[in-house]
Amino acid sequence: MTADSRSARVQALVAEQAARRGARVGVIDVCTAAVAALPIGGAGLSAMSRTATSHPLCSTDGVSEQLEELQLMLGEGPCVDAFTHGSAVLTPDLLTGALQGRWTVFADAALAAGARAVFALPLQMGAISPGVLDLYANVPTVLDAEQLADALAFADLATLLLLDARIDEAGAPAGGPSPDRGLEDLGGYRAEIDQATGILTVQLGVGIDEAFVRLRAYAYMQGRRLADVAADVVDHRLRFSPDTEPERTDEET
Repeated sequence: MTADSRSARVQALVAEQAARRGARVGVIDVCTAAVAALPIGGAGLSAMSRTATSHPLCSTDGVSEQLEELQLMLGEGPCVDAFTHGSAVLTPDLLTGALQGRWTVFADAALAAGARAVFALPLQMGAISPGVLDLYANVPTVLDAEQLADALAFADLATLLLLDARIDEAGAPAGGPSPDRGLEDLGGYRAEIDQATGILTVQLGVGIDEAFVRLRAYAYMQGRRLADVAADVVDHRLRFSPDTEPERTDEET
């Protein structure tokens, strides 16, 4: 199959998913189409940046949602490696011994979430890399050459959709998706995490990167979603301090 015919077929599969939703094509449709076409159980996509906070954009099920959150909170995993090195990270079996040392916390957490194989595909166009597409399976899985080529075609289309939506490195979207429902409410989700991170820079007296690390570390330790913790910070239900553990409060300040 030629690259052009593969691309056309993938675009048709994604358009079909969008038609079922009754909405314009978005990255959620790339994820759902990939699940239907490949031997995987779920897919998720995160917007990532070297200069700003990273955010899950969409996921097809609870397991993929957990995988996106885990990797961004922990700062490790195939998604992080794929973005850092700009190449696909194919993990047919998370029980492989070497991976236990490579992703000390993520490997066990992903297995506990229900994933056994994870494939992370960076979204790239030239020097631009807006994120990563993650695919998972609940059994050991190897993608053959045709399946991998299809997966990369899905990633290419996701790249175009993200760039078309103009989600820039400051976190400003042009149309916006929810963290798990597509491209419609992304703006509010990303803005709240960015706002919470900004609040923590003041409360902790640290830079934006360190503030985001503290935010996601607290979410992980509490077993909560990053977006929920961010909402508590923004609404003044949770306050961080340089010297003490974060404290919850019943009053808004």
